Amino acid sequence: MRHKLLQHLMVVAMVGLVSPLFAQTPATPELSNSIKSDKTSKIFRTMSFGINAGTLIPTSAVSTRGDFSNYSFKTGYGFFLKKQVGHTLGFQADFLAGSLKGSNSGRTQSPSSPWTFDTDLNWSASFSTNITFGNISFLHEKSAFLPYGTIGAGIIDYSAVLTSKANVKSPAQTGRMLFIPVSIGTKIVLSSVINLDLGYKIGFVDADNFDAVKSAPQRDNFSYGYAGLEFILGKKSRPALGKYNPITGITQKMDEKYDDLRKQMDSEKAAIATENARVLAENAKLMEEQKKFMTDADNDGVSDYFDKCPGTPTTTKVDGAGCPLPSFVINKPADVKVYITEEDKKIVKDAIKNLEFDLGKATIRSVSFESLDKVANLIVTKNFSLKLAGHTDSDGSNATNLSLSKNRAESIKAYLVSKGANASRIEATGYGESQPIASNKTAKGKQMNRRVEFTIY
Repeated sequence: MRHKLLQHLMVVAMVGLVSPLFAQTPATPELSNSIKSDKTSKIFRTMSFGINAGTLIPTSAVSTRGDFSNYSFKTGYGFFLKKQVGHTLGFQADFLAGSLKGSNSGRTQSPSSPWTFDTDLNWSASFSTNITFGNISFLHEKSAFLPYGTIGAGIIDYSAVLTSKANVKSPAQTGRMLFIPVSIGTKIVLSSVINLDLGYKIGFVDADNFDAVKSAPQRDNFSYGYAGLEFILGKKSRPALGKYNPITGITQKMDEKYDDLRKQMDSEKAAIATENARVLAENAKLMEEQKKFMTDADNDGVSDYFDKCPGTPTTTKVDGAGCPLPSFVINKPADVKVYITEEDKKIVKDAIKNLEFDLGKATIRSVSFESLDKVANLIVTKNFSLKLAGHTDSDGSNATNLSLSKNRAESIKAYLVSKGANASRIEATGYGESQPIASNKTAKGKQMNRRVEFTIY
């Protein structure tokens, strides 16, 4: 039987050595880093001290055999010192002392006459592994009840005396034997520093004379039901590792990430709303500018934006500024022939090549002025006529594109007139996106379609 007990002790020792490998790591990164650097005690309270008292009986819930049929409840007391190394795992050193008493009154087997025994449990010392089950919860941040179980090994020192009905005492039997303490219990959280400790412990003794009688090849055991207090040592500002719910750390991190994500989304929504408001305001401004180019109150062919002589009669011929033309330039003699040279064509071609407008507007950029000045000089000196045809790509609505192409052609006409060209010899027309010369599916094609064609005659 002794070798079986030694096997049990070896198992307990292996559990004690292997258990730290499975100790749960705290949920937060700060705790994880501290565990790796052996600084857990600087974040948690990991040490505790407990005292307890209760009743001792010479039998247990797992054993129905014994040398005596009756037993008495006697007093026991003890204390322990525990080191918590993980959320569920701890190691503790226990001390227990007290007395036990039993009798064989009414028992028929040996000893045949009534006997009683008294055993003084002088002291016992053991080292145990403590597993806490109730501090990990998905439903509650904190648990009020912390169920636990322990198993360990130690030494028990006892003295047992057998007394007959005639009050004859046998010689005391003493021993100092190995024993295995196994217990279950629960701790009730009273405060941040105190737990109420309720439990039941069974001590398996490696001896058969713990009750002063050797009557069968078996080992004696005893039970200890107790109540006590556990005091958590350390600074109150730190949480107790044995009570700490690691799920709380995980949910807190999830809440923080959710809050950060929500703030980020709110910020992006605000940025999008601001950008939308800016685009709407810019579009409104663009539409107002387009209205200036599209309005021609006196129907003289010159936009009110450029018309310097508003209110001219509809039948009156006007120049690019909207002012009436002198009578001597209104009609071109029918017999006058126009000769267009290659140099004239090159001047017009250069003007088309160098023509640039502000993005989405009819405003001519200054880089185009020099080439347009040469075109204006041709019209003035050679009495040429000019047709301006504005075109756009397919981006935007048909109405917007038609308006933009017309306004750009009119803007060129107004510039040429301002340089002395005869407005009656310049025709400005907008075709919008209706006459593409390339595909609108590519950037290059769109660029080719955004143009103003010059035709001299």
